Amino acid sequence: MAKQQIILLYGGRSAERKVSVLSAESVMRAIDYDKFFVKTYFITQAGDFIKTQEFSRKPADNEKLMTNDSIVESQKIKPSDIYEEGAVVFPVLHGPMGEDGSIQGFLEVLKMPYVGCNILSSSVAMDKITTKRVLASAGIPQVPYVAVIEGENIDEKIAEVEANLTYPVFTKPSNMGSSVGISKSENQDELRSAFELAFKYDSRVLIEQGVNAREIEVGLLGNEEAQSSLPGEVVKDVAFYDYEAKYIDNKITMSIPAKLSDDVISTMRQHAEKAFRAIGGVGLARCDFFYTDKGEIFLNELNTMPGFTQWSMYPLLWENMGISYTDLIEKLVLLAQETFIKHEEHLL
Repeated sequence: MAKQQIILLYGGRSAERKVSVLSAESVMRAIDYDKFFVKTYFITQAGDFIKTQEFSRKPADNEKLMTNDSIVESQKIKPSDIYEEGAVVFPVLHGPMGEDGSIQGFLEVLKMPYVGCNILSSSVAMDKITTKRVLASAGIPQVPYVAVIEGENIDEKIAEVEANLTYPVFTKPSNMGSSVGISKSENQDELRSAFELAFKYDSRVLIEQGVNAREIEVGLLGNEEAQSSLPGEVVKDVAFYDYEAKYIDNKITMSIPAKLSDDVISTMRQHAEKAFRAIGGVGLARCDFFYTDKGEIFLNELNTMPGFTQWSMYPLLWENMGISYTDLIEKLVLLAQETFIKHEEHLL
């Protein structure tokens, strides 16, 4: 029996490209090579596609994928050259130009099945401001916020923040993930500096009310009948769970399942499933919550291609539910094929 071919896309143009490499290397080692054959393609910071390794068996522990520091220009290809009839693409890409509907649209033009959310749900979930507005229409509780669009009067927006929120506040680029460009501000001077940082990454910025809360995450897996996992908790050794703490210093641990009451767990899982349906999600997502010291539950954001390293929350949540990392990858490939078939049937 011929092996199913998987095309692993990684790297990308966003500031989260280093996370993508870590995730892709974890996936390439976890895949069941009795069932799958893997081709890998690196998307450079400049947006070029480079053909990299192929794997018919599990790679050695010291095998590394290409990065921006080790590009082989002679292996550059046209983006459309990734096409293989019958192959399924696993776009292990985080952030803009990877998780925002861009690559999903490209793959649909190529007529290739791919793991994860479709164009619409990817783009909605990538933009934090749009996500909040969609989830508000579904009645899902969220922390108070102020949206700022580049070109608006900053002094007026700061006045709006100070009239409606209280310090500390968190400033976030609307279209970034993995804590890139996020700042905590305790006063107006820090808030002005936070604007400068956030606007380096996006022209739309979100300012959220800081809350004293535990950070709880729920995994979602499936298509129309997506299931939620039991929640896990991020336990921090640092005051602010930033990019360095998450991926470089690894100054976090995880409590899975999270120590919560049955009622709170049930509410979070219901909110997560409802939010996934509200954005039209398919395949996978990770839903992040705040659980405050007052017992409030706020949905913080949806990640449609969550970190996929061996120490990432999403695979660990499903491992706790009895689905191994290797089996999770296979399940995602099957869901991608199911979504592709249905999408093709709708093109009457």
